[in-house]
Amino acid sequence: MKSLVFASLGLAALLAGAPAASAKTLVYCSEGSPENFTPAINTTGTSFDAAIPVYDQLTEFRRGSTEVVPGLAESWDIADGGKTITFHLRKGVKFGSYKDFTPTRDFNADDVLFSINRQWKDDSPYHNVSGGKYDYFSDMDMPTLLDSVAKTDDYTVVVKLKEPNVAILANFAMEFMSIGSAEYADFLLKKGTPEQFDQAPVGTGAFAFVAYQKDSVIRYKKNPDYFGEKALVDDLVFAITPDATARYAKLKAGECHVNGYPRPADIAEMEKDASLKVIHAPGLNIAYWAFNNTRPPFDKKEVRQALSMAIDRDAIIKDVYLGAGVKAKTLIPPTMWSQDDKIADTPYDPEKAKAMLAAAGVKTPLDIDLWYQPVQRPYNPNGKRIGEMMQADLAKIGVNAKLVTFEWGEYRKRLQNAEDDTGQMGWTGDNGDPDNFFFLLGCPDGKPAGNNIPKWCNAEFDSLLAKARTLPDQAERAKLYARMQEIEHDDEPELLIAHSIVYEATRANVVGYKQSPIGTHAFNGVDVK
Repeated sequence: MKSLVFASLGLAALLAGAPAASAKTLVYCSEGSPENFTPAINTTGTSFDAAIPVYDQLTEFRRGSTEVVPGLAESWDIADGGKTITFHLRKGVKFGSYKDFTPTRDFNADDVLFSINRQWKDDSPYHNVSGGKYDYFSDMDMPTLLDSVAKTDDYTVVVKLKEPNVAILANFAMEFMSIGSAEYADFLLKKGTPEQFDQAPVGTGAFAFVAYQKDSVIRYKKNPDYFGEKALVDDLVFAITPDATARYAKLKAGECHVNGYPRPADIAEMEKDASLKVIHAPGLNIAYWAFNNTRPPFDKKEVRQALSMAIDRDAIIKDVYLGAGVKAKTLIPPTMWSQDDKIADTPYDPEKAKAMLAAAGVKTPLDIDLWYQPVQRPYNPNGKRIGEMMQADLAKIGVNAKLVTFEWGEYRKRLQNAEDDTGQMGWTGDNGDPDNFFFLLGCPDGKPAGNNIPKWCNAEFDSLLAKARTLPDQAERAKLYARMQEIEHDDEPELLIAHSIVYEATRANVVGYKQSPIGTHAFNGVDVK
């Protein structure tokens, strides 16, 4: 492999003297820094991507698809009408090591129990480590769904549910259900440094974590003992590069091999470059503008509807997505089963918007904050530019929108805490099931879930959401989802902006890379020729 020239001094320093001259290194230009390396306490794709090389789940998605296949469980049995799942675990699966920790045993049922109980049980010694917020686990209604999780021997785990859930095997394949090392957790607890568990991960994955230089670079090394699809390179490097133009420059210069989030404006030029490959697919995603439904005047649906009508989404899709997207009418994209195409589109009608604001008792000029996403996402190519276009549209109806943003991790946390007036956000589906989109507006126990950014609750919507999870018949589920789409459209908790086409770019000598429909980036099975 030809030597690479790295623009980042941090990257060069970490690589210096590490791999041998003949070793292969794959460099991924990532778009942002992870909050930590434990998927259970994250909800962003940026952080999931950083954890994927290290971890596995009981079930997994076949690389490049949403098909559920065996993972750390080599098989499973379902009984009791879908309420009991018995997982038969793989034997001989090795954990990685990290600095002064070397595992003394293989993966077993204790690791499964530790990983689930950390999120579920208050008495787990790790439950409150690193803040103790398990938004995914809660938002997927796992605390209510689980009845018991127990081992019958070292390689058999029995999960009992309070009621059947048709998506449960797909849920177990999601990143928040990643399995960590209970032995490593105990080791750190005895040292008095349990937080290290989330900053220096140890798992069973195709790669082992080596080092992280904050906001600069993450290094991994090949796990030669991996039970699944092997890593074909010796070293994996995440070169953290938030600026899309800089990522493209690094890709062209050969300083990285994969660029997950190219700018739409650069696609045509990339496709003409023989040294690059461009791949694309319809995204299982949604970009939206959330209204904080707990704050006046956004607690009135007429105000939310008026603000939505003020936004020219056709112009956004043309100028920002450059046509690589479609206007959204429902949370779920048109490629997903149960999407109801009969739902009426929200019209662009500034005059009607002004009249509706007046009828709702809103006096103009009205000052609001409009938060925009600080990083590029698969569903949002340029949050700032979209924010500027929305700001101009709102000015036409007498609404003065102040543009606000924060560092990505801080932005997400503040949105989840409902500190905004309005804010851009979005989603890429995790498991290919409509439930994985509708749960974004869920209110377990009557309270907005962590991923419910609009903080909107509707009792009928929640009842249908719960019922649909128990129905094995897809047609019956689709009927409930159709009604849920009607409820959401009528109440307008957010403006649904677009479903995007997702582009990625690689060097031409990268082979075996597969685009994931759920927006993640995995590098086992990927080689550099």
